[in-house]
Amino acid sequence: MTEPDADSVERLAGLGDGDPDHARWELRYLRRVLGLLISGRDSLDDRTASLVGQALARAVVHDPSAAPAMRATAAAQFNARLRLYRDVMGQRGGSRTPLAPLGAALVAYAGGGLSGDADSWAAAWIASELDRCNEGLRQEFGTADLPADVAPSAMQSPPR
Repeated sequence: MTEPDADSVERLAGLGDGDPDHARWELRYLRRVLGLLISGRDSLDDRTASLVGQALARAVVHDPSAAPAMRATAAAQFNARLRLYRDVMGQRGGSRTPLAPLGAALVAYAGGGLSGDADSWAAAWIASELDRCNEGLRQEFGTADLPADVAPSAMQSPPR
């Protein structure tokens, strides 16, 4: 839920429709989507994405960056972006994040067109955000300590 930095907002606004507020919202939406999607993709515990989703939903209800009368609109816009970005990222278990298509979608949502400069900047921003989100997941949920010769799916859960 942290705000995107001013340089990123300015850069996306320049690549998009020139509106910094619009750019800021698009960066917020993508940051939140990435956090939610990678919590399901990159975690070993299926409950992680549910916990992240619940925390995000609570935070969005009280989001100070959205006027109370606009929160339903912001939620609808977030859900539209979530659907598209989820489709672009692909299924759980994918080993690589498609940075260029995600970047192109971000720039398009911000009102821009396709260009190498736009795609390159957006892909680098997304890669940085993915690293930041994964670090946040590690800080909140810890890291897995698995034997190198055993696949995570082969590990058994402790008896309940």
